[in-house]
Amino acid sequence: MNEEVLTPEDVKELAPLYDNVILALKQVYDPEIPVNIYDLGLILDLHISKSHEVSITMTFTAPNCPMADEVLAEARASVEDVPGVKKCTIELSFDTPWDASMLSDEARLALGMDDWDTPEGRPDPGEGPDYSKAPNT
Repeated sequence: MNEEVLTPEDVKELAPLYDNVILALKQVYDPEIPVNIYDLGLILDLHISKSHEVSITMTFTAPNCPMADEVLAEARASVEDVPGVKKCTIELSFDTPWDASMLSDEARLALGMDDWDTPEGRPDPGEGPDYSKAPNT
């Protein structure tokens, strides 16, 4: 897709479509994590042209995701079902490796990570079972 410059009027006109595309992406869930792909931070770039063609760059939490093809197909279909969208293309990229900082606040809450931004909220690597003792002693 060629780069086009959007005027303020174009942006105003496309804003509702942009919102609906995001809502469509929020209907697609990672099969292994109970959070949608948008809030997981898997959507790296979203562009809607004046002709209502949607271009998305996305990633996965791991490059070897076994469900990648299914998630990509579901995301494409969900966006193409949005009224007004003419076409949706999705490019997969691992140039920006996914990490937990890409999670939305909603995803952090859903995953119980809402306090990971503080040292008190992070698990202590020393916590857990004491494997230095023999079982049943």
